[in-house]
Amino acid sequence: MLELIVVSTLNGVLFGMLLFLMASGLTLIFSMMGVLNFAHASFYMLGAFFGFQLSRWTGFWPGLVLAPLLVGALGALVERYGLRHVHRHGHVAELLFTFGLAYVVEEVVQMIWGKLPADYRVPEALDFAAFTVFSTNYPAYKMFMLLIAIGIFVVLFAVLTRTRAGLIIQAALSRPDMVAMLGHNVPRVFMLAFGCGTGLAALAGVIAGPALVTQSNMAALLGPILFVVVVVGGLGSLAGAFIASLLIGLVQTFAVALDVSLADVFGAVGITLGPDSFLADIWRVTIAQVAPILPYLLLVLMLIFRPRGLLGTRDS
Repeated sequence: MLELIVVSTLNGVLFGMLLFLMASGLTLIFSMMGVLNFAHASFYMLGAFFGFQLSRWTGFWPGLVLAPLLVGALGALVERYGLRHVHRHGHVAELLFTFGLAYVVEEVVQMIWGKLPADYRVPEALDFAAFTVFSTNYPAYKMFMLLIAIGIFVVLFAVLTRTRAGLIIQAALSRPDMVAMLGHNVPRVFMLAFGCGTGLAALAGVIAGPALVTQSNMAALLGPILFVVVVVGGLGSLAGAFIASLLIGLVQTFAVALDVSLADVFGAVGITLGPDSFLADIWRVTIAQVAPILPYLLLVLMLIFRPRGLLGTRDS
């Protein structure tokens, strides 16, 4: 039991930090621009494939630096020549634009790299066991992912709350006219914000690619849960996204490890449910089987009882 708790906690924290690496960029974009970017997970996928391609040409470490920069520059161009022109038409137009962009990116990735998984491997420098927990060897690469995620949170939080640039960026969202009158180029601020957000998503892709499967549907696999993290944490709240990422990572990881059903619980207290019992099939569904939907149940509860999220400043 102790092994289950320790290993599941470690796995949950690491999965949560991967979610935060992705959610941080989306939160950054929303807090600065008020835009929910449906194509955000697609930039995460682009980061993984750019990192894979660059690692074949220059090695993993140059790819780790160059891929987020390239994808961030691509994101800035998308904002400048695409999103900016639909922004004036409201949020529905923005959502439709980013939703369509996600399909375009997926098709382009399939045309270039195909539908089969890419052979994106962990760098040799980090391909060893950092420590052993009971009988489980824990890879050093996962510890590297954890440190990167924590570092991103600290840097982003410091920039947004402790620097002049962060204050200008936050002011540009609520009072763009006033910020422009003070001599700041608000459209450029928004372009850089969108580029930084997509660059963070690409960084998550470069890091997660070797640990997970780098393939053309990876955006669809993590995209939906990404919005759960942002809404549960609170739209526009970086600290909320951090807490929600850890919460969802731990909940889902522990749920996957628990092969227990309500029928087992009833049996432990002396209540036997036969095959002809009322809703017999439902009582025998295990927690592990419903683990994929638990984050979405948490989302529904959050929208019912606290629409602003954990630390949000506006309704979801």
